[in-house]
Amino acid sequence: MGNTVLTPQRVFEQFAKINTIPRPSKHEEKMIAYLTAFGKEHGLDTKVDKTGNVLISKPATPGYEDRSTLVLQSHMDMVCDKLVDHEIDFMNDPIETYIDGEWLKAKGTTLGADDGIGVAIELALLASDDIAHGPIECLFTVDEETGLTGAFGLQAGFMSGDMLINLDSEDEGQIFVSCAGGITTHAHFAFEREEAPEGLFFLKVSLKGLNGGHSGDDINKKRANAIKLIGRFLYSMNEQYGIRLARWDSGKMHNAIPRDGVAVFAVPADKKEEVKAAWNVFACEAEEEFHVTDTTMQFAMESADPEKVLPAAVSTNIIRAIQALDNGILAMCQDKEIEWLVETSSNVASIVTADNQLTVVASQRSNVMSNLRNMANTVKAQFQLAGAEVEQSDGYPAWKMNPDSQLTKIVVDTYKQLFGKAPVVLGIHAGLECGLFSERYPNMDMVSFGPTLRGVHTPDERLHIPTVQMVWDHLVEILKQIPAKK
Repeated sequence: MGNTVLTPQRVFEQFAKINTIPRPSKHEEKMIAYLTAFGKEHGLDTKVDKTGNVLISKPATPGYEDRSTLVLQSHMDMVCDKLVDHEIDFMNDPIETYIDGEWLKAKGTTLGADDGIGVAIELALLASDDIAHGPIECLFTVDEETGLTGAFGLQAGFMSGDMLINLDSEDEGQIFVSCAGGITTHAHFAFEREEAPEGLFFLKVSLKGLNGGHSGDDINKKRANAIKLIGRFLYSMNEQYGIRLARWDSGKMHNAIPRDGVAVFAVPADKKEEVKAAWNVFACEAEEEFHVTDTTMQFAMESADPEKVLPAAVSTNIIRAIQALDNGILAMCQDKEIEWLVETSSNVASIVTADNQLTVVASQRSNVMSNLRNMANTVKAQFQLAGAEVEQSDGYPAWKMNPDSQLTKIVVDTYKQLFGKAPVVLGIHAGLECGLFSERYPNMDMVSFGPTLRGVHTPDERLHIPTVQMVWDHLVEILKQIPAKK
């Protein structure tokens, strides 16, 4: 991080240590070991459940022993994404960070502040000896980003707290009290490759430089989706000339808007110049269409070596399915207080081609569980009509707002006292682990907040440094205000 002193220093020191520890989703072993050693080093009760979640408990400071136990929670895994030309081994290499004005960024990769900064705040509190607080439990969950595995595996009774603050939100000054539920859809197209018919010419199209972003929080920003864009072009060419797919790969994470993609396909040789011209026209149209949200898109087309292709019917079915696939906002919230909030959406997240199978992953979200099922069924039906084998996750529940939340009142009141203004209390169109916690701990009073992050799940991820101090100061004040046990 260089020689610049970041404040609060104790938090950024913890964040720097965390970013030396590899922690891709589903590979958090080194982070679990670090957290366990941290707890024992500080003489704190530390336990790990069978899923890999870590809970470190710290007794109350003198005079606060009668307070209710507060749980602080963050997830230890991070989305591992990088620029195409950046070299890194996420299983072994550290994240390299640097300061750009008021922002902390990473060199060519995701920063890991989602949710490493939440972890760092908790560790700084656990290591402190100068902060007044009642009993606290710090919960660190695994695999939030790719399946909420830690939250799903959390058993009733692992925590004993009455209130919980989730430190996984991305806009300082916003207090979240509800979230969307979600379902992930996997569509598998099976096939036996065959030799390309005579008279075909192979082309490779690629698209990169899109903004991408979080498929929940950014779905309302009209950002370009690399899969849908390439799919539009392939559909048009297939309808005009009949093309044969060989490969199509785009997107990496189930919860991100894909930023780049590549497709290799064959066209009638006597039509290749028309296809090249059509690509140039399409690129210009797409750039105009997304001239506000995606200003650095790069389109490329080149000739490719011949290879075996997908059967004609399968190739056409895949292309038609992607063209038809619902993507983006389906509905906005109807309640007047939150009519600005996306209620239901879907995002096609990735497409991967193997020797004998092509798999498409799409994620559906909604704050209304019946509409979540409807959206998931709509996407499933679109793939079924195209002949795919479809499987869907069990999904995760929405977190409903508690209108009588004592914790929300404390959080709002302390914010007003500290900063002289009211925070915004709202819901989020993204999955938070609070939804699953509410199933295991139905009486848990919960809120979520955190410092400002931008570009999460992309190499443009950045953390607004001044807001970390604000969140820290706010949390320290909240700790003093936690009420006595009933």
